[in-house]
Amino acid sequence: MGDDSDAPAATAAARHDLQAVQVARLYYVQGLTTDAIAGELGLSRPKVSRLLSHARRRGLVEIRIHDPEGQAQELEARLQARYPFLRVQVVGVPQASSEELWLERTAAAAASVLGSLLRPGMCVGVAWGNTMNAVSHALIPRPVPDVTFVQLNGSANAADFMSGFVTDTIVRFARNFTAGAQLFPVPTFFDDPATKEAMWRERSVRHVLDLQARADLLIYSVGSVAASIPSHVYSAGYLDADDLAALGVEGAVGDIATVFYRADGSDAGLTLNARASGPPLTQIRQARESLCVVSGLGKVAALHAALEGQLMRRLIVDEVTAQAVLERVGPAAG
Repeated sequence: MGDDSDAPAATAAARHDLQAVQVARLYYVQGLTTDAIAGELGLSRPKVSRLLSHARRRGLVEIRIHDPEGQAQELEARLQARYPFLRVQVVGVPQASSEELWLERTAAAAASVLGSLLRPGMCVGVAWGNTMNAVSHALIPRPVPDVTFVQLNGSANAADFMSGFVTDTIVRFARNFTAGAQLFPVPTFFDDPATKEAMWRERSVRHVLDLQARADLLIYSVGSVAASIPSHVYSAGYLDADDLAALGVEGAVGDIATVFYRADGSDAGLTLNARASGPPLTQIRQARESLCVVSGLGKVAALHAALEGQLMRRLIVDEVTAQAVLERVGPAAG
């Protein structure tokens, strides 16, 4: 009679599979609707739906959902397994997107987390830089009573003195939460460690140092000379060629609040730190709560070192940078 019922079962099944593949190609590859496919092939719409179901059931079509949040959650789990002290949020970013977009997405996530962490009466230390500047622009205004934002490291520099970059960042944090702002008008790096020691004995400076020491929360990034968007301290003339050469010779890979550290997170013997205005890394490590915000492949070495040195309690990082850090850690992190 010529219909499928007269054909061998194998031949009928093969024909059914071929028709299912044809329908699936039109639906998934060319984007036709089931109505359009039915009209083109002379089938009923229910028949088209059954063929699509058959294609999926038989494995003729493989559907993959690339869920950025799923990837991010996997990276979070791996980082927390490697660093049990850490609470981490990995921010999903579109494939092939720019580092500028990574920073934008990561800063927005950090701004949201900061808003949830703030409580009335808190003192919050902020280490200025490009990342914190991005976070300050992403904040959602919300008054929080009796909060003070205190600058963690000095910003006076002859090459950058009038830019307002640091002041604007700290004040933006404070205004967003209707909070107070305590600036720190001392040099980023002193010319002589003895000058710093003398300045640290001044009552006005001691007031700021005391606020930093009793901060309920510290928020900062890691600095790196290798970042595609160079850390402000490297790009704005705060360090001269001799400073950079000394850091290289002594093995520094990054900084937090302009205090430098090596690949293992240690800082002993780094000569520039004696002239730096930022808080000692022991203070960073022992903070009640800390939030480190990092984005960009140029910061991978600095972030890895900070993690090895336990220089944060919370981390917000884009997924590409997180993946690169885990690759440095090696198989033990998986």
